[in-house]
Amino acid sequence: MPLTLLAFHAHPDDEAILTGGTLARAAAVGHRVILVTATDGALGLTSSRYAAQGLASVRAAELRESARLLGVSRVEQLGYADSGLGPVTLDDPPGQVRFVRVPVAEAAERLAAILREESVDTLLTYDVNGGYGHPDHLQVHRVGAAAAQLAQTPRVLEVAVSQRVARLMKPRGLALAPVRPVTVEVDVREQLDAKVAAMRAHESQLRSDSALPRNIDLLTRLPRPALERLLGRERFADLSGSSDPVL
Repeated sequence: MPLTLLAFHAHPDDEAILTGGTLARAAAVGHRVILVTATDGALGLTSSRYAAQGLASVRAAELRESARLLGVSRVEQLGYADSGLGPVTLDDPPGQVRFVRVPVAEAAERLAAILREESVDTLLTYDVNGGYGHPDHLQVHRVGAAAAQLAQTPRVLEVAVSQRVARLMKPRGLALAPVRPVTVEVDVREQLDAKVAAMRAHESQLRSDSALPRNIDLLTRLPRPALERLLGRERFADLSGSSDPVL
């Protein structure tokens, strides 16, 4: 029976990196896939070329293309401003609020409205560390958990980021909390082409003014065997502890 799956992410490109294979696999077998992003990603690292174009609008277009490649049926952006990863949160830009400053209840109700409207069966969100401690990712966890309760969403899966990767990427001085064990693993090797294409659709995140290549660019250029080892499985923790398959 077809299900409805909603992935809630912090920034454009998170959907492809963290859950792209799962979304593509769900769409391929006939499930309805919805993507919601919290922020505009306007503080993402990029080259001056893209910054001059207005990074928020560039990343919105990249998000739509990534979603098309993954087979997503509906894309929604909540429109909050990117909070950045620096030690100090910047002032709010005109007409926007940085996501970390938005009351959880307010953002959760907006997400819950979509969960209710779509009768979502499964919500994909982040764990208590937001994966690796990015302020917007932490807020996604808080908002996603609250929205699922408001909408009484039947199943909530938290994206599992390798603890080794989380420790390497976490902001300096941040202590990571214990996370739930992985209970669900999705084999996405057959969806790797779609996942890599979706990652590369975020072209602004492949480039910078530095001579050094960006991580996403390097990762997506790896030989197929390495890609399968690193990206061929996506892992989740089911809040109920269930190990039932996602799809």
